[in-house]
Amino acid sequence: MQEVESLETDYDGIWLPLVTPFRRDEVDHAALRRLVGHYRDSGMAGFVVCGSTGEAAALDEAEQLAVLDTVLAEAGTLPVIMGLAGNNVRHVLARLDRINERPVAGILAPAPYYIRPSQAGSQAYFRTLADRSRAPLVLYDIPYRTGATLTAETILSLASHANIRAIKDCGGNAGTTQTLIADGRLAVLAGEDHQLLSTLSLGGRGAIIASAHIHPERFVALWRAVTEQQLDVARHHFHALMPTIGLLFAEPNPGPLKALLAAQGWLTNELRAPMTPASAALTERLRSSLAPLA
Repeated sequence: MQEVESLETDYDGIWLPLVTPFRRDEVDHAALRRLVGHYRDSGMAGFVVCGSTGEAAALDEAEQLAVLDTVLAEAGTLPVIMGLAGNNVRHVLARLDRINERPVAGILAPAPYYIRPSQAGSQAYFRTLADRSRAPLVLYDIPYRTGATLTAETILSLASHANIRAIKDCGGNAGTTQTLIADGRLAVLAGEDHQLLSTLSLGGRGAIIASAHIHPERFVALWRAVTEQQLDVARHHFHALMPTIGLLFAEPNPGPLKALLAAQGWLTNELRAPMTPASAALTERLRSSLAPLA
């Protein structure tokens, strides 16, 4: 295997978990290139490919790698994190080997879904991935999707691994979030859009949030305001964004998001089954949210 260096990054800032555009049930790479070009200049810290917002579960491995290659080609100097989910360790490692051939800045990995391993099993899984990965591992704690809850003790133990550097925090436990931020070894990234301001205010380093597709400059301004201790400014941005955030998650993600991006002309409003487009009523409300924010 050819040696490939991963890009060094501190994971600070707002990271965009890209949607995957489709046209007639095929990945629309032209639309994907346009999206990356648009967000590349918005102040984002980087891109995340093939997460849940990118409908990764509906993509086969060849499609996932093709999406990654398109984003890498268009991202310029911005770093790219690749999602990697599964519950068959041998299959996951084989996929990781192919991702290792590419210059990614991180691997976003949730716990093995459905099988609900013990805490020891989860630790062994993440350590195995971190040992094998050329790029740092970003833990993805999202128990409502995986069925596996990571305790604070488990995450703190994993933080001792030299190749585990960050966590996308969707665990829903404020105590765990605070504990991880206070510990300081992992870059804590908000993963729940409505918890963005609270996580950043506690000392979180950034976020990976789908709603940053819409009004991206306001999300970046919010992050900068917190880092500059301008909390009144940060609150103003957050309260202005919250109505749109609420609409984007009123139905399963990324249905509402794709409806809104389609209304802006970025892509076709198409998802892969069993995902369905946003309802007509919600789509109309989303269109109304495109007005400039106060």
